[in-house]
This record gives sequence, C-alpha cells and structure tokens, in this order.
Amino acid sequence: MSPTAIATAAARRVVFPFTAIVGQEEMKLALILNVIDPKIGGVMIMGDRGTGKSTTIRALADLLPEIPVVANDPFNSHPSDPDLMGDEIRQKLENGEDIPVVQKKVQMVDLPLGATEDRVCGTIDIEKALSEGVKAFEPGLLAKANRGILYVDEVNLLDDHLVDVLLDSAASGWNTVEREGISIRHPARFVLVGSGNPEEGELRPQLLDRFGMHAEIHTVKAPALRVQIVEQRAEFDQNPQEFLEKYKSQQEELQQRIIKAQELLPSVNIDYDLRVKISEVCSELDVDGLRGDIVSNRAAKALTAFEGRTEVTVDDIRRVITLCLRHRLRKDPLESIDSGYKVEKAFARVFGVELPEDSVQSNGAGQIKTGIR
Repeated sequence: MSPTAIATAAARRVVFPFTAIVGQEEMKLALILNVIDPKIGGVMIMGDRGTGKSTTIRALADLLPEIPVVANDPFNSHPSDPDLMGDEIRQKLENGEDIPVVQKKVQMVDLPLGATEDRVCGTIDIEKALSEGVKAFEPGLLAKANRGILYVDEVNLLDDHLVDVLLDSAASGWNTVEREGISIRHPARFVLVGSGNPEEGELRPQLLDRFGMHAEIHTVKAPALRVQIVEQRAEFDQNPQEFLEKYKSQQEELQQRIIKAQELLPSVNIDYDLRVKISEVCSELDVDGLRGDIVSNRAAKALTAFEGRTEVTVDDIRRVITLCLRHRLRKDPLESIDSGYKVEKAFARVFGVELPEDSVQSNGAGQIKTGIR
C-alpha cells in the first residue's frame, strides 16, 4: 500500500465493521444480494428506531471492494462498460483517446429529506448553453451515486414525486434532465436502499412494489444479545482502530465472497420447474404484475452465487421469497396475519415442503443464516 493510500485510508471516516453487526440477518442478506446483483432493484428496510439501519448500510458500503473509474469524471464512469459511462467518455473511447483510470471506493450517497429535484437530478445552465452553445450540466446526487449505493432514510416521508424519480432511475439505470429543449442523460445505476419506521406512515403500494426486496427488522429482545451489542458499540467508540483490526480477516473474507459471487452470477442456473413454481406462488398470492417473479428469480440466483454454487435449490428460493414478495401482497385491513407468514404458507403448499421450525410463524421474520459470522 502506498503512503498516499495509507493516508487516504486514515483520513476516511471510521465505519463500524459489517461483520461485527449482531443479528438483523434479514437486512444483511437483502443488502448483500443487491450488491451481488444490483438489478434486483434495491431494498426497503422497515423497522423500529435505533435498530442499526444506517450503521449497517454504511458498513456495507465500506466493506465493498474498490472499483475502476474514469479519473475526474462526475459520473464515476466505468472505463470499458458503455452502460455505465457518460456520453463524453463513450465518445473519447470511440475516438481511441487514452482514458485515465483510478481505483475508487464504492460511494454511498445520503439523500437528505429536504432535497429538491434539481439537487437530486442535476441542473442545466441555460444561459451558458445558449450563449456558448455547450451543454453546461451541474451533476446531482444521482450522478454521484452511479455504481454506488443511494440511501434514503425515512423514505416514507420523502415527497412522492422524488421517490418516483429515484425509482425510475434505479430501474432504467439512466437519469435524463430536460429543460428548455435541452436534454442531457447520464448513467445512474445504483443500489437503492430506503429505510423507514412504519409508525411514521406507510409507503404507497405502487411505490413499495418498485423496491426489489423488503426487509423487516425488529429490536433485539434477548437481554444477552442486547448487552453484547451495547458492549461492542462501547468498544468500537473507545478504540475504533483496534476494533477494526479484530474484524479485519472476517471483513476481507466476506469481501472476497462478494467478489467471487459477482463473477459466478452469470453462470448460475435456475431449473425451469423451479421458475414455474415461483410464478405459481406469485399467482396464488395474487401478486400484481411480474416484478415479484423476476426479483425472486434474481435473488435466488444471487444467493446461490454467494454460497459458491451454480444450481439454485428449493431451499435458496425459500430463503429469499418472503423478502421478495411480502410487500407486494394486497393488504386486507381486517387481516392481522403477518404477510411474511402468508408467503411462507403459499411457498410450502406449491413446493410441497414442510415449514421449518424457525419460519416466519414463530417470530415474524424468517431466520436467515448468511454465514457471515
């Protein structure tokens, strides 16, 4: 490591290590799967206050390996993938120009609640465009988030129009800004992570449906675990460097697993019969549209890759299907049954399997072993 790199690492804000986070397996797994395959469509994390939502997301961004980006490019353009680079860089590439490349940490961009559309999407300087004939574009947060993570805390309090803009960009991978007949577009492919507290209002069903996965997190009830979390936090605050050192090998191991999973993902196969059964579950649950089917397939493949395999099993599907479908069910105001349990029951019926002891029925959130700890 060069002295500059060491200085940069030291100057970076110290972040609580991802592998040290106790519990919340559902949230951790959903985040990892979206990093392996960003096309899953992001995660909506709903849960109590003070359950470590922001800490976990920052920890994940810090854990991710560095990525190659074009030097001094406002869009974090990929040096060779046209889908992840701005038009200017593509033009340079076509002209055979030399493109300087640097390694950069994956960005985690926080979207403030009071952000305006201009701040999110970017603005066009009309005066400069008209007087100098150039497309003067001031990039926004979507440009900064390209190839990174865009985190929206309290997404249920965000203006619906802005949520629409975010979800459109996340789905298409591009952001288009139009003003006075001038149009500029740039890549905006990011993992969209929204978090919220159900007490502060629900998200509109059509917006909720656009998030790939939905993780529910609850305050840890076991006193021993609560003590462990408190002690860990105190230890980290007292001596962050020593605490990071303790988890260094686990962090590196998980980072390597994610890199290998990303490489293995294209060769993962899901049997036709299993795909039919996934769609059968969606149909039985009366899920609107086909997003549920697509996301369940993608998430099962990402989990298989994460575990170093190339054939999706029934158990892989069981571990992700609740995360992919629970927020797509039509809510019956008179029904008190947990939506997760509904999904598990439909899965068990269609796949002809027994519900395990640690299913949603017992604790309102499927126990998912990520194999991280």
